[in-house]
Amino acid sequence: MKFLDALKVSIRAVSANRLRSGLTALGIVIGVSSVIVLMAIGQGVQKGVIERLQGLGTNLIFINPGAFEERSTGRRGGPGSGLTLTVSDAEAIENIEIPGVIGVVSQIDLSAQAIAGSFNEGVEIVATDDMYSTVRGLNIDEGRFITQEDVDKKALNIVLGNRVSEKLFPDGSSLGKIVRISIGPGGFISFNFRVVGNMMLEGSSGVLSHDDKVFIPVSTLQARIRFIRNPTGETNVTQISIQTSDDTDQDNVKLIAEELLKSRHSVSEPDFVIQSQEDLISAEKEVAATLSILLGSIAGISLAVGGIGVMNIMLVSVTERTREIGIRRAVGARSRDIVRQFVAEALALCLLGGLIGIVLGVGLSIFVDGKNIADMDVTTVVQPWSIGIAFLVSGGVGLLSGIYPAFRASKLDPIVALRTE
Repeated sequence: MKFLDALKVSIRAVSANRLRSGLTALGIVIGVSSVIVLMAIGQGVQKGVIERLQGLGTNLIFINPGAFEERSTGRRGGPGSGLTLTVSDAEAIENIEIPGVIGVVSQIDLSAQAIAGSFNEGVEIVATDDMYSTVRGLNIDEGRFITQEDVDKKALNIVLGNRVSEKLFPDGSSLGKIVRISIGPGGFISFNFRVVGNMMLEGSSGVLSHDDKVFIPVSTLQARIRFIRNPTGETNVTQISIQTSDDTDQDNVKLIAEELLKSRHSVSEPDFVIQSQEDLISAEKEVAATLSILLGSIAGISLAVGGIGVMNIMLVSVTERTREIGIRRAVGARSRDIVRQFVAEALALCLLGGLIGIVLGVGLSIFVDGKNIADMDVTTVVQPWSIGIAFLVSGGVGLLSGIYPAFRASKLDPIVALRTE
């Protein structure tokens, strides 16, 4: 029996029991569509994180404090919890004029409450200087960013992230309006700032987004809040950003900056973490790839369960059609013809379920793309290779789930099979 003939016979057999065949193929449909949807979500997460990292600016190197450690008790905080970087560290890096470095800027991050009339919003304060918008590639929607004059005068001027501006001033422009910033438990430290600018919408979310932040001169914070200073009187910073030109060897810049800061801090091992933008993107790609594999594996379980269902139905089919098998053997059908027939039936079921699953999976992925689900913006990216993998796996499941029942059918004794009622 040729494979094409076996396929025709298998299609007739599948059509003869449409309800059972449909329920059997449903497991494959769910498995394949799950693989495509979950892989699309994993790829969407990777795309979103990479875009946010790239949106931080170009050719950047980030220096963050190391972990807090209490020597008397050995208690240790998480990465970035230490107070090891200062404004003067950033100035020192800028003053040695490392080849290829375009700009250096430091920032202090604080959580606060922004209040404007009857509206209030939790925000992240970024206290910095006029170079921040240049180094981080920020775009102004209206007004201006912090200037050197603001820094020199310790001005109470503020620039709002796009979402902050919309939430505090939903009825019009915020330029020239007063925003009260409250810091600390119960807002025990409060200042009134005048809005001088609004940022352009970035559209991303999370800690990397500037849409939910406000920007003030670092000198304003230094002059009014004493707890940001360390025991030596230096002002601690949350991060130092270094921007380099396109053709600069960033590894060399990182090495020079690291040696300088170790010398300034009088330590043999860095008490800070220094990473380039490319380092962060590579790390996020690895995490996202692991997430995609994990999600794909979870979906693969449902595909395997569907394959078990196909094998179960094929075994039932062999039992039901024992007499038919005996008749085929009696009129000259060989063992391999019987094997080919039942394998073709299993393949037909799985491939049909695979095709339906692909259509359903791609459709669901497109449908949920850009939707807000459980207060999260879902991004999906359907990769052609994920469709190919899902279809090939469904075919492989059909092949594997059909081999044993087909082998069992081929070993039936023709005489015994003919006597079976």
